[in-house]
Amino acid sequence: MLIIGIAGGTGSGKTTVVNQIMNELPADEVVIISQDSYYKKNENMTYEERSRINFDHPNSIDFDLLVQHLESLKKGEVIEQPVYSFVTHNRTIDTLRTHPRKVIIVEGILIFNNQHLRNMFDIKIYVHADTDERLIRRIKRDVAERGRDVNEVLERYQKTLKPMHQQFIEPTKNFADIIIPNDRYNTVAIDIVRTVISNKL
Repeated sequence: MLIIGIAGGTGSGKTTVVNQIMNELPADEVVIISQDSYYKKNENMTYEERSRINFDHPNSIDFDLLVQHLESLKKGEVIEQPVYSFVTHNRTIDTLRTHPRKVIIVEGILIFNNQHLRNMFDIKIYVHADTDERLIRRIKRDVAERGRDVNEVLERYQKTLKPMHQQFIEPTKNFADIIIPNDRYNTVAIDIVRTVISNKL
């Protein structure tokens, strides 16, 4: 089993890179674990209280459960991956049954912050994108998919996203084995990743 960690700031293009890697592998040999599924349960809070949570801080992630699930997958066990709602800012009652595969891709902005989790990755990839480009992508996504208005997105970006990126995300580039500049379809970087995966498998 090969575990690949793909990190990078919000709107950096992590999903694009994940999809590019997945296109190079048989569908039945790869599974994706999203950090976003592992935001902590906040059932004891009101919606207003949950909406004020700093979701770009490492404390918002249930790293213990994520590590536990990866360890279970490595043992060949099936896990029940949480399902998180960005509309209600809370986990739903649903879970996603996830089976072990030859390749596990873990993606998220904060996955290199936790040492235990970081040490589980055989390959660590950081996707880098220009700050303005990331902001544009974030606005488009949050308005279209998460029902936010532009002013809300911009305010959150200035107060939370930008400082958290500088403090907790950008510095984790230093842990990466491969840094992919995502200002274009980077065929060379994907070819390198594909070769590394093939060699390790």
